[in-house]
Amino acid sequence: MTQEYGENLGSNSTGTNFTGSNSTGSTQYEDSAGTAGAGGEWDRIVDVLVVGTGAAALTSAITAAEEDLDVLVVESTDVWGGTTSVSGGGLWMPNNPLMAKAGVPDSTEKALTYMETVIADVGPVSSRERKLAFLNNVPEVVTLLGSLGVKWMRSKDYPDYYPDKPGGMIGRSLEVKAFDAKQLGTWFKSSRAAKSGIPVPLATDDVWELSRAWSTPSGFIRGARFVFRTLGGLVRGKRLYGLGGALASSLMHIVRQQQTPVWLSSPLTDLIQDDDGTVVGAVVTRRGRQVRIRTRRGVVLGAGGFARNAEWRKKYHGLEQEYSSAPEGDTGDVIDLVARRGAALALMDDAWWGPSTVAPGGGVAFSLAERSMPHSLVVDSSGVRYLNESESYVDFGHHMLERDKTVPANPSWLVMEARHTRRYLFSAIMVGRKKWAAEGLLLKDDTVAGLARKMGVPEENLTLTVKRFNGFARSGVDEDFGRGNTAYDNYYGDPGVKPNPNLGALEKGPFTAVRLYPGDLGTKGGLVTDPDARVLREDGSVIDGLYAAGNTTASVMGRTYPGAGATIAPAVVFGFLASRHAAGRSTARQAAALQPAALQEGGVE
Repeated sequence: MTQEYGENLGSNSTGTNFTGSNSTGSTQYEDSAGTAGAGGEWDRIVDVLVVGTGAAALTSAITAAEEDLDVLVVESTDVWGGTTSVSGGGLWMPNNPLMAKAGVPDSTEKALTYMETVIADVGPVSSRERKLAFLNNVPEVVTLLGSLGVKWMRSKDYPDYYPDKPGGMIGRSLEVKAFDAKQLGTWFKSSRAAKSGIPVPLATDDVWELSRAWSTPSGFIRGARFVFRTLGGLVRGKRLYGLGGALASSLMHIVRQQQTPVWLSSPLTDLIQDDDGTVVGAVVTRRGRQVRIRTRRGVVLGAGGFARNAEWRKKYHGLEQEYSSAPEGDTGDVIDLVARRGAALALMDDAWWGPSTVAPGGGVAFSLAERSMPHSLVVDSSGVRYLNESESYVDFGHHMLERDKTVPANPSWLVMEARHTRRYLFSAIMVGRKKWAAEGLLLKDDTVAGLARKMGVPEENLTLTVKRFNGFARSGVDEDFGRGNTAYDNYYGDPGVKPNPNLGALEKGPFTAVRLYPGDLGTKGGLVTDPDARVLREDGSVIDGLYAAGNTTASVMGRTYPGAGATIAPAVVFGFLASRHAAGRSTARQAAALQPAALQEGGVE
């Protein structure tokens, strides 16, 4: 490993030493205008400083390097990869090249219709222009990263989360093939994936069938393929990682090949601005000293959100405790720093919500397939259903928080009967079920009434709820919340259960219950940016020289979640757009200007 990856303070890719001092004393490094910039001495001069090492930041660094810009990447923690590394690793990329190659018809118009339908108007962050900037640049981003080594594959069976809405469809999401960690050598040891990732070649599109590997032929076949894939990697001497670990590692591998330096344990602590407010540099804390970095083209922020900031979670979300799947470094320091410089914020009260379980020891596990499978239901503290258990996780989280305002629903209860626990994988409790039970995290009883007593909910309410639900299971129609009515609901269902793959009666004991909390995959609020990923002030003006993408920003997806990977996809695209703009190529605005005539006229047929 070359020392510049987190070790050499002074060298850049050209070999020039910018230490801030030489044998004659301190040195001032002139910028392109012939001055030392705002404030005096510079320790290092680069074209672009990228803050963070998740998908948004790494894509930005890759794009800038491809534009022949001198790039430096800094990461606040001692591991790289960000929330991306511990995510599902999917990207919701409508009209992507892999769809075209497979003959699956999609278009910008169709995807825009869908986005306009499911994303409410939440202000500038979800403007039509920003949606188009995202959609129009999907093909080029996928092509660029693919040409540099990212091995894309389609999640061809994954539906949009509202597939019944205008423009909705199946198969828009992409993910990365399993990555051999040995390609990164010893550098992989400093990755978040190595610390807390899943060291198996699991794909997002595996999960829906693996969750029923014991109950359906297709699930068994998928399970067998997964086992052979895993064993095959081991036989070939590979260390295969899937999901978010594969995506983050693939991007970092390109960064390494481009010889872009990456500094770990180097948080951004300040921005340096000229008199007109243009960001011309930044201060990074490194090895106990303040390093002043001059940026000729800009600073790109991809430093994550504030999921691990207890004070802000209470202030903005009203939560006394967070149950986040985001990593510990997700504290919002960069958002706070830039907001204090006058940047606008939006969606701070929202997150990429989803129900989660708390395991022995306090670990948090996101709940996905198990709550959607038949022979299960979810109730609040009164023992009453209040939502469609199979709906998208963001909707589930919103409904949980809304319900909690009138009836305590934090936590809620996932109630399952014997066929559920025998047939379907519940990944969080696969290992250590006895420990879960011993710590009171998993409750069990032979009767619904007995389980209700252990849960502390009214026996009569839970009994009546189960009775009504069982009637829906027999008819195949959830008359209360429409569970099982869409292709998305059915995706995490059991096709062997008739007449509705998501509805199965709760009749056979023992009955089991676990608590569900309002967890998340990260926060959704942050800095307001324009179609070129430039950070905006409260009055809508641009802070020149400052860009942001990913969970550091307020999402273009508004308060919803259009499809699998709708977090990472815009992070990658706007990271790309930030560096393109810094390089003098405003592809976002060019693409918007070249939109189809039907879109220019303000409507989609």
